[in-house]
Amino acid sequence: MHSAPTSRSGGGIVSVLAVAGIVGSLMQTLVVPLVGELPRLLGAGAADTSWVITATLLVGAVATPVVGKLGDLYGKRRMMLACSVPLIAGSVVCALAGSLVPMIVGRGLQGLGVGMIPLGVSALRDLLPPQRVGPAIALMSSSMGIGGALGLPLSAAVAEYADWRWLFWGSAALSVLVAVLIWLLVPATPAHGRGRLDAAGAVGLGVALVCLLLGVSKGADWGWGSGTTLGLLGASVVVALLWGLWELRARDPLVDLRTTARPQVLLTNVASVLVGFAMYAQSLVVIQILQLPEATGYGLGQSMLAAGLWLAPSGLMMMAVSSLGARLSAARGPRTTLFAGGLIIALGYGAAFGLMGWAWGLMVAGSIGSVGVGLAYGAMPALIMGAVPRSETASANSFNTLMRSIGTSVSAAVVGVILSQLTVTAGGHVLPSEPGFRTALLVGCGVALAAALVTLTVPKTRPAPAPSPPPATPSPPPAPFPATPSPSPAETSAALATLVGLATSTVVTAPADPPARPAVPPPTQVWPPPPVRIGHEELGPWRDAFRPPRHGRPETEQAPPSETVDPEDTMYFSENTPYQRPNPTPLSETTVPRVQPADQSAQIAALSRQVAELHAENTALHAENTALRAQNHGLRAENAELNAATVELQAQNADLRKELDVLMQGVSTWVQNLAGRTA
Repeated sequence: MHSAPTSRSGGGIVSVLAVAGIVGSLMQTLVVPLVGELPRLLGAGAADTSWVITATLLVGAVATPVVGKLGDLYGKRRMMLACSVPLIAGSVVCALAGSLVPMIVGRGLQGLGVGMIPLGVSALRDLLPPQRVGPAIALMSSSMGIGGALGLPLSAAVAEYADWRWLFWGSAALSVLVAVLIWLLVPATPAHGRGRLDAAGAVGLGVALVCLLLGVSKGADWGWGSGTTLGLLGASVVVALLWGLWELRARDPLVDLRTTARPQVLLTNVASVLVGFAMYAQSLVVIQILQLPEATGYGLGQSMLAAGLWLAPSGLMMMAVSSLGARLSAARGPRTTLFAGGLIIALGYGAAFGLMGWAWGLMVAGSIGSVGVGLAYGAMPALIMGAVPRSETASANSFNTLMRSIGTSVSAAVVGVILSQLTVTAGGHVLPSEPGFRTALLVGCGVALAAALVTLTVPKTRPAPAPSPPPATPSPPPAPFPATPSPSPAETSAALATLVGLATSTVVTAPADPPARPAVPPPTQVWPPPPVRIGHEELGPWRDAFRPPRHGRPETEQAPPSETVDPEDTMYFSENTPYQRPNPTPLSETTVPRVQPADQSAQIAALSRQVAELHAENTALHAENTALRAQNHGLRAENAELNAATVELQAQNADLRKELDVLMQGVSTWVQNLAGRTA
């Protein structure tokens, strides 16, 4: 049964979970501006400080499926609060760290908090009515992109103009805020899963993931043909096979491989790997082109802060298309939305290939690609949750998130190999060449097109076909009704419409004349057969997730699917032969008035309050947007002043050089005269 809450199922829940997604994704780009400074700040080598980023990747990949399973067993809200504890602790440890080991430990603790994101996506199915789940998933998926896009310029600004420790103190404060909001505004979610945690399966999956991701992320440093890299990749394959055999035999598996092997789940996960590859490859290429010096002929010479600001609109585009993706999924299904997302990502690569000589061109290309990523990320959880039972939504979404992480890790390795093989020497430094960047863009475009092609193989979600109704056989009706001839088709349709009204209306006023009854079934059956109510759970895939309310009824008047019968989805079953009613005569031909609910005014007032809350949130977001624009204008003005100061300093430098030349000429003349006199 659908267990959406009634009092707190408004926009507050979605907003809180969206903020959690932003904070979780912000942790992934938090230390990117510090990568070049970490060896000096921590007193370690560059190869060792790279573990500051790798530790978060590895811990997050291992923890995500485990946390998802625990969310199914003990409740998603409880596990989201549990994930916020290591997130806060890790941020504090990193803020106080003065050497490499505490920093790696803190970053590992932050990786444990990444599991909060798939838990929040899965909780939407339990906390919202089916009609609102689709748009909410799209909004939360786009919020993760916003965190990644805005985290880079914010982190660069803090690292450039303030102490780097403030990055982690700020992340700790945001994590505390998220935990408090979840505690106050997110209702408790039921624990649908049964059994216990598969500890052996968790260890096996963790070992396989660590070997795979460590070999992929460190292969470029260790050498792809080295024994360490090949040994790790081979061990990951062997351990993964053994883990799969264990999961197939386990009583309570960590990941139900039989459910994962369903075509809709399996193909969606494959598309997730490809979309994750395409998303990360474009960001790797664009950020490097923006920051390479202009002397190379293809670099744009932007600072880290300026490059982050050029890429910031891409995150906002993901937020802007969330509602569009939800509407497209409601009209055509999430499969179509995922296919459109793959094509738009490929279009973004094409734009980057042609506009890589201008910063604004790369901004446009990044925004186009982010539109595709937003559509794809909003459709993936819908496809996954439409094919798995409610008791496995968190673990299935966590496994899907893991597939995206594998795609981004492989993308970093492949792009790194391409750019390291196609290089050019400039100023004594070896830099990636322009053909290398163009090759990486072509590879990313091909992967995005492959994701779209894989999406076409995902089976469509269709309701089960209804069998034809049994032919009516004339038979005299039993007492107390008088004997009448067999009913006409119009009379039969009117009678069926009346039965539908009895099943779906609160009170039905009978017509003046009793309608003609259909033919009596065999004596072993009871006529009329009681209607069988079939909710969205029994109808198989998640049919009502993106269906808008019918007949203009507000969402709060629509009961959960297990308590309300939709006339278009209601099927009547006799004991032996099921059939679905044909298209009846319009209800206007029969008198079937409907009594309005007694608490309609209260529900309208509740809707008005929700509208007021949304309006207030919109006003606050508009004010924040205005403030960010003002800050942007201020930064531009400061940049212009710095440029003017640079020009003045260059002019003063030129004057000083001229004066120095004159002085040196005078000194040379004086020395020559002195030498002549001495001689």
